Amino acid sequence: MSAGNHSSATEFILAGLTARPELQLPLLLLFLGIYVVTVVGNLGMITLIGISSHLHTPMYYFLGCLSLIDLCHSTVITPKMLVNFVAEKNIISYPECMTQLYCFLVFGIAECHMLAAMAYDRYVAICSPLLYNVIMSPHICFLLTMGVYILGIIGSSIHTGFMLRLSFCKTNVVNHYFCDLFPLLELSCSSIHINELLVLLLSAFNILIPALIIISSYVFIIASILRIRSAEGRSKAFSTCSSHVMAVMIFYGSAAFMYLQPSSVSSMDQGKVSSVFYTIVVLMLNPLIYSLRNKDVKLALWKILDCRKQL
Repeated sequence: MSAGNHSSATEFILAGLTARPELQLPLLLLFLGIYVVTVVGNLGMITLIGISSHLHTPMYYFLGCLSLIDLCHSTVITPKMLVNFVAEKNIISYPECMTQLYCFLVFGIAECHMLAAMAYDRYVAICSPLLYNVIMSPHICFLLTMGVYILGIIGSSIHTGFMLRLSFCKTNVVNHYFCDLFPLLELSCSSIHINELLVLLLSAFNILIPALIIISSYVFIIASILRIRSAEGRSKAFSTCSSHVMAVMIFYGSAAFMYLQPSSVSSMDQGKVSSVFYTIVVLMLNPLIYSLRNKDVKLALWKILDCRKQL
């Protein structure tokens, strides 16, 4: 598509992670393995929480919701990315591209707020243990979850709605492995000032505010833990939070690097590397982090395995 052609694009070509032929097969095998681990890990976590009665608590309810978000988030991105490693040209139609963008943003924004909800849950559990069952009642947990999904849908609808107003006539090659905001904005021949402003404003809302909630929660949590007299009590309290802190740092760090700066500052090649973490790697690590560092989850898994052996 030439620069002088002012007709809007009907399809795009995803450039992928790299154009080097010798890396295509190794990357295909790597990300296929990551996707399989992601699907098995998150589906396993959802199933384990669903069938283990002692995991029917607010903490594991939110963890199950996070696993569902991670599973959907990964499925929106990774399969199409894998096609790029075997296809000569990874073509995606305009409607498919906008749908991928919409779904990616829904689950990406939902993940930000779900991590904040999980931090609030840990804050209540450690700082107000006697009121935990009252404050984190099933009704409140449901409302928090609905709020997370609603914020994801609203934020994604705004971004996608303003993206649909643009005309794409510079080229039809998206310098990314999926339809993301900045790579698509680079192709627009319409004014993108409003879109870039929305990216900064909504990213600040969806990344900074949850991050502030998480930081505030953990300031109070750490202060409360340090007041615990027994070393065993402090160790147990820290262990319930360490997994969440690890997941938060990886996800928010890579997402903030990509979205909390103007598109001209960060090259798309740097953006690709950063986005691999919050669209692929973190979604695989979350169930591993929460299961390997959680005694309750490991106990529930061993109980199920023992029951199957007896059968």
